[in-house]
Amino acid sequence: MARVCDVCGKGPVAGHTISHANNKTNRRWYPNLQRVRALVDGRTRHLRVCTQCLKSNRVTKAA
Repeated sequence: MARVCDVCGKGPVAGHTISHANNKTNRRWYPNLQRVRALVDGRTRHLRVCTQCLKSNRVTKAA
């Protein structure tokens, strides 16, 4: 299952974990995805949406 927002397409970002000894190992930051019931074209669907999209009202939640 892809960790991607269904609305904005935000996905994981890669970088490094840097230790105190300055050793660099790969890591990923994942978006904060929530599974919500939303209205899409007048119908109710389950979407995986990031919290920024929920907060900015890009998604209309189903009743």
